Amino acid sequence: MAPSAMEEEIPIKKTTIKPWIRPAPTNEKLDWAPLVEIDLSRFDESGGKEELAKQLYDAVTRVGFWVVVGHGLDDERILRQFSIGNAFFKENIEEKRSFECNFAEGEYFGYRENSRWIGDTGVKDNIEMLNIPKAIPEWDDVPKHRIIHQNYDEISSFHRDLFDKVVRKLFVLIAIILELPEDHLVQAHAYDKRSDDHLRYMVYNTRTQEEWDRTQAYTKGGHTDFGSLTLLFSQNVAGLQIRAPDGEWKYVKPVEGLLKSTIHRVVTPPRDQIHIPRLGLLYFCRPGDNTVMRTVPSPLLESLGLLTEEDKNQSNPAPTGTEYVRARVRDVHHKTVIDRQENTSFEFKGLKVPNYYQ
Repeated sequence: MAPSAMEEEIPIKKTTIKPWIRPAPTNEKLDWAPLVEIDLSRFDESGGKEELAKQLYDAVTRVGFWVVVGHGLDDERILRQFSIGNAFFKENIEEKRSFECNFAEGEYFGYRENSRWIGDTGVKDNIEMLNIPKAIPEWDDVPKHRIIHQNYDEISSFHRDLFDKVVRKLFVLIAIILELPEDHLVQAHAYDKRSDDHLRYMVYNTRTQEEWDRTQAYTKGGHTDFGSLTLLFSQNVAGLQIRAPDGEWKYVKPVEGLLKSTIHRVVTPPRDQIHIPRLGLLYFCRPGDNTVMRTVPSPLLESLGLLTEEDKNQSNPAPTGTEYVRARVRDVHHKTVIDRQENTSFEFKGLKVPNYYQ
């Protein structure tokens, strides 16, 4: 029997995605951090990996930030992802709240609203974000917002290419630096295995200068991210700073590339950009269920005297990557007020990380 009119599915109108264009760079003279540039187009050349690893060594061990070029992801695809993210943040609040992050369980997939208060300033957090898990069978049942469902093939393809073209190669270079088998870190973060990797659309909504001034005390210190590698696509609005080896905070200059996250913070944008929402596109790679959070058995670390006897004992109990990441997400984000947490640390099953870096 043919379905009645009442039983027929009502088609959902596809959301129009307007092209997003990067804002003009700031004209202000800022103190930019010098960053190493890693050209991944050389990765498959004879001796290319080894040479790139030598170039990366200083950035890995001292700065923690670097620029990646030659990755094979054309700018049209990147701008398309910015456009999808921008369109999502313009959706109505009911649609955005239809799938929210479950911070009580340390789960970071879904939408995070800018609902938390910044200390006692009377100003709310200005960050909204949407975190999309990688396209593996284990996450098939994770809900999808309308705009994500409509563009999921495109989003998931981009997600996978970020891992294959960038993350995988960076893990090989870091393994070479640590004198480990080349696939050691790749296997610890295998794309096809369950982990909390996610693609993130993010926006820092605009504030008045007076609001920035009231909240600035809460961004004087920095933080580190929860996983192993963070890829950040350039979007031209300044505000991101990293702590340089000399302890000074320096701006990260917008570039056509990718950056790995270290101790960092976001501060007031320059005066000529304070009126522009700071849209973000990021990829977070996190160790997963099959990875035990122990110090890697690196011959380099051994030769430098950086491995303790406890580090060398690979049989000691330790949490998995997912357990650790979710515990840290829960600790940081399951709060209604953001405090500075000075002189405090997060501890979980023998792992300890400062909450706040001066």
